Amino acid sequence: MFYRCRLFLVFMLMLAVPAGLPVVTAAEAPRGDATIFIYHHFGDDRYPTTNVSMEQFREQMAYLAAHDYNVIPLAELVEMLRDGIPLPPRTVVITVDDGYRTTYTKAWPVFKEYDFPFTVFIYVEGLERRYSNYMTWDQVEEMAASGVDFQDHSYSHHRLADWPQGQSEEEYRRWIREDLRQGREILTRRLGEEPRFFAIPYGEYNHIVLEEAQKFGYEAIFTQDAGSVSDDTELFMISREPILGTNWSTLDHFQEVLQRVDLPFTDHIPGLQPLQENPPPRIGARLLYPERYRPGTFGIFVSELGWQPAKVDGDFVYIDNDTVLERRINRVMISAREKDTGRTALRFWMLTRPH
Repeated sequence: MFYRCRLFLVFMLMLAVPAGLPVVTAAEAPRGDATIFIYHHFGDDRYPTTNVSMEQFREQMAYLAAHDYNVIPLAELVEMLRDGIPLPPRTVVITVDDGYRTTYTKAWPVFKEYDFPFTVFIYVEGLERRYSNYMTWDQVEEMAASGVDFQDHSYSHHRLADWPQGQSEEEYRRWIREDLRQGREILTRRLGEEPRFFAIPYGEYNHIVLEEAQKFGYEAIFTQDAGSVSDDTELFMISREPILGTNWSTLDHFQEVLQRVDLPFTDHIPGLQPLQENPPPRIGARLLYPERYRPGTFGIFVSELGWQPAKVDGDFVYIDNDTVLERRINRVMISAREKDTGRTALRFWMLTRPH
């Protein structure tokens, strides 16, 4: 799957962050923000928008090892967030989405070389139907027996935030539940235990997707919104940074991502429900720590609108808007620069149009 929409959003992220401020190395960072990476294809030029070359992938893993990053299992990070344990600085988690064959043939040997733990979120139907580009269940079982973590990425890999036209809310919820139920049952049978974590296909969600997924008892839910993880990250909207394509697989980008920090906020408007007003007259959120950031560096990015300098009223950061949003989905990001480190702080959420 090419994920062109996601690649475009990641590309726009480069434009969304104000330039010209100093870059601070991760070694200087006093806070314990963690970075979760997402990979898809490894060394497979047939999929340029979601591929990372083996040369670049090896370079990235070598960088983590050489600079003493704390690469930990996904479950360990979730446990720290759940139990309120402060995240240690320079923490990294590695995830791989879908379960393509190159995860087994090309990436796994490199992970073993560096003794790095990683999690694979499985697109269950791809393996069940024995699609040639995906791992086999025998390969998954071999990896699992050696300690590789496998978790849930849904059965069908539908865009779950696409509320099918003509469906009632209950029908839509039932459609989501059936897809998740089918995937969970197969994973449990194949691996001998229920999946603990869920990565949303395409990273596209609304309040109903999140509510229905939580009903299955997942301990954490992962998006594909770029951004770091902090002590203030919600367990059911955990950000991950994609490493993919021509520009976003470079070591420069990899290092840049490692320097970012979370920008915690609450009470964002609009919320996760489908838009009640279009145009939404105001887009913004209330900062948990407004004192952390440099005045004049706040901005808000909306996929359809681009980056705009934001207004600040006390702890509330916002833009006024009179533009109708035409896209089915928009990602919204608030960004700023930290006073003490100069590092980029950011966090996303997603807007959807009514079905």
